[in-house]
Amino acid sequence: MDAARTMTARALARAMLAGPHEAGGLAARMAVCLDAHPPWLAALAEAMARVPGEVWRRLDVATLARRVDAHDGFAEAWFSAARPEACRWLLRAPDAPAPAPAGLERPDWPTVGALARGLGMTPAGLWRLTLPADWQRRRPLAQQHYRQALIPKRGEGAGWRLLEVPEPHLRAVQRRLLAQLLNGLPPHDAAFGYARGRSVVQHAARHAGQGRVLRFDLGDFFSTVRAARVHALFKTLGYSTAVARALTALCVTATPEAWLRAEPRLGWLQRQRLRDPHLPQGAPTSPAVANLCAFALDARLTGLAERFGARYSRYADDLVISGPAALPVRSVGAWVAAIAEDEGFVVNPRKTRSLGIAQRQSVCGIVVNDRPNLPRDEFDRLKAVLHRCVVDGPAGQNRDGHADFRRHLQGRVAWATQLNPGKAEKLKALLDRITWPG
Repeated sequence: MDAARTMTARALARAMLAGPHEAGGLAARMAVCLDAHPPWLAALAEAMARVPGEVWRRLDVATLARRVDAHDGFAEAWFSAARPEACRWLLRAPDAPAPAPAGLERPDWPTVGALARGLGMTPAGLWRLTLPADWQRRRPLAQQHYRQALIPKRGEGAGWRLLEVPEPHLRAVQRRLLAQLLNGLPPHDAAFGYARGRSVVQHAARHAGQGRVLRFDLGDFFSTVRAARVHALFKTLGYSTAVARALTALCVTATPEAWLRAEPRLGWLQRQRLRDPHLPQGAPTSPAVANLCAFALDARLTGLAERFGARYSRYADDLVISGPAALPVRSVGAWVAAIAEDEGFVVNPRKTRSLGIAQRQSVCGIVVNDRPNLPRDEFDRLKAVLHRCVVDGPAGQNRDGHADFRRHLQGRVAWATQLNPGKAEKLKALLDRITWPG
């Protein structure tokens, strides 16, 4: 579509969106826009009037303009002697928010200005944080809103995980967005990570005592959640296109090109994912947004598990399906991979595991063969460390250099207590016998 044709289609789209969604009004406003009433105008108006109301309320100017351009009458007129020409631009008032989905509450941000005020910002401040991601990533590193840090993934040769940590000025805004909007939107019942009132212990307990446990891992979980999906989420919540775009820009980033070119440790595919606007791992909003964007994935995998008489749950990028020993591993695995791909995610086949009842079945490091429990070797190592602390003092046992070794040991004992209170009593007794300096 050339520039003149694009402008004309958009002018007609704006005219249609400036008033009621009925054929007569659509045709009349387009006639005012063109200062003419060509024969094809009525057919275009009738075609647009047949668009379902729910779909019509979600249309923006660009999307409706593409529908105009695809209409046979407009296309024929464009190449005729009487080419349509926009003489007037009809503008509508700012979009009123569509109703929120049933049962959900959300802040009233009808305009971008209202969003800025709601987040405690000036419109200029919000504008600086919501520049187009593709443009922002080409700016000098000193002008970026995120800092990058690579950390190795677990396992030898597992690759690198990129942390993109927002600068304090952006992080403060994201935390307000999390508190005012995202924390009030519940994820799917099968999501246990980054969800209030749910824990990794509950995630593991869901699969305790099963004949077979299947574990799957989603590769590059955050960076596979694209800006388009985040934008669709905010549109689904009823926000106008302009507000949804601003909210999306606050939640996503595109990794700076200068940093990517200077960093040799990332693989080619990982680089391509990071170049496109995505959820940054390290932003306070990313876990909640990722859970909401994975709602359809969780719903479909829950249905798949029920179809095979099994159970499903997810903790961040860790997917688990458990059921009877006769669970068809290959069929379930193929379905999981296909559904994940259809929902925009990728299953890492190298981390897929099938664990029978005769093996140690673990979910996120928790043994679930009978009930959630601490792995025996982990219990024995912790008990040995505590014993050496009692006998020789704690200073020589802090081999990993923890800044607060006492608090570190208290945390490990508290974790053991959650999983097996009876066995953890021995650990607590040893912890209480340690003589700490000062």
